[in-house]
Amino acid sequence: MTKVVLQAQAVSKTFDLDGKSVSVLKDLNLTVHERESVAVVGQSGAGKSTLLHLLGALDTPNNGTILFDGKNINALTPAQRSKFRNESVGFMFQFHHLLPEFSAVENVMMPLLIARTARGEAEDIAKQWLIRVGLEHRFEHRPSELSGGEQQRVALARALVRSPKLLLADEPTGNLDHETGAHIHGLFSELSEESGTSMVIVTHNLVLASAQSRQLTLQDGLLVEETTV
Repeated sequence: MTKVVLQAQAVSKTFDLDGKSVSVLKDLNLTVHERESVAVVGQSGAGKSTLLHLLGALDTPNNGTILFDGKNINALTPAQRSKFRNESVGFMFQFHHLLPEFSAVENVMMPLLIARTARGEAEDIAKQWLIRVGLEHRFEHRPSELSGGEQQRVALARALVRSPKLLLADEPTGNLDHETGAHIHGLFSELSEESGTSMVIVTHNLVLASAQSRQLTLQDGLLVEETTV
């Protein structure tokens, strides 16, 4: 049995909307093992992005516990949560959140610089990842000079630049053509083999979902319809 990396236990999340309490996640449970890739599908508004934010300690649940390597990440101080995200988690958001004033290389370097990696080394590593996502000709381009698909690949390189133990990806192939999407699928598999990375991938792409270790559907605040590939 492989090691459990991530575990959500009876997690609930509600939001206040116009004075009313709206329940998004309801006593949700999820276990992710080392090197496992889990796809989460579901209708828009089902709470998939909310789930990723909770798993990555960007937000906290109203109830329940989220464990990473057996430690309760909800009990961390803000500084400890920031350190956890930088060291252990790679995020790829549906909206890329690239810094517009910086080049592709500089955007990818950011997690390394935050971790106090020497600038020269950080630049070399960032360029290697941009090459791996097919952007060797875009090192010095700023986000406004890149297509939507190219921006998405920069965001992916940034998420992977520290070879994180956990990758949380929201529609990672949403703006990519079929060939590039297939290349990114393969890159996910390579990363899992090379670094032992576990992944939770939110997607509407059923081809991408079916290629993962497990496929779950988020419905009525719960993960259901688990299918073993």
